[in-house]
Amino acid sequence: MYRFLLTRQWLILALIALVLIPTMVELGFWQLHRHEHKVAQNALISRNLKAEPVPVATLTSPGHTVPRSDYWRAVSATGTYDEKHEVVVRRRTATDGSIGVHVLIPFDLKGGGTVMINRGWVPSASDQYAFPDVPAVPTGEVTVTGRLKADETTGASGIKDLSDLPDRQVMLINSSQQAKLLSRPVLGGYIEQTGPEPKGDTPELIEAPDDGSIGPHMAYAVQWWLFAAGVPVGYVVLARREKRDRAAAAATAAGQTEAAEPEPAKA
Repeated sequence: MYRFLLTRQWLILALIALVLIPTMVELGFWQLHRHEHKVAQNALISRNLKAEPVPVATLTSPGHTVPRSDYWRAVSATGTYDEKHEVVVRRRTATDGSIGVHVLIPFDLKGGGTVMINRGWVPSASDQYAFPDVPAVPTGEVTVTGRLKADETTGASGIKDLSDLPDRQVMLINSSQQAKLLSRPVLGGYIEQTGPEPKGDTPELIEAPDDGSIGPHMAYAVQWWLFAAGVPVGYVVLARREKRDRAAAAATAAGQTEAAEPEPAKA
């Protein structure tokens, strides 16, 4: 009754099903791992944002790579802004999606050392080769609070680091790059400023990262597993339908043959 399953067409269909099932199962686990990563990252963000700020120099030093466990960690820094060496980071977006720049400035720490601070977003100048209008920083000793971030790299961010930029413009926020420009050591990573809030709301401070959304990854995982379970079910349904159709066709053919046979002559 099911000998048709050994035909070339059905053997190919069975092979496709055998390939699809483990592939869909693996895609489901991939989405599950993405869900777990997102949940763990949200917990890390929430924990580090709510922590009491610690002096930035206790978490990083010149040449230090900020570990993931310290991403977004609340930190503080006391010292003075080095406005003379302020630069802007091109192609950055505001909260509403507008394209502009981030304002990056060296901050000389009280007691020694320098850390880079991202002051926030301002619009680009009308001429891309010109330095934009950036509000002045407070003079004298100030205390800044913010979130510790790791140095940006092309590999991690996907942003191409251009070398022929106008003066005081960069593509990446990178402490090693800034150390070369300043000719002095700079603490690894940088501070994403959260306070004090600027007068006139400019530069626009960068929003805190989202620590509540987990995305649709778990739903996608379940969806892939349901697809994997549906493949053998679909195969059985198709096979049974094929069997029924073949049986019906055979019955029809038999009936037609019987009708076509001549009746025996009467004696």
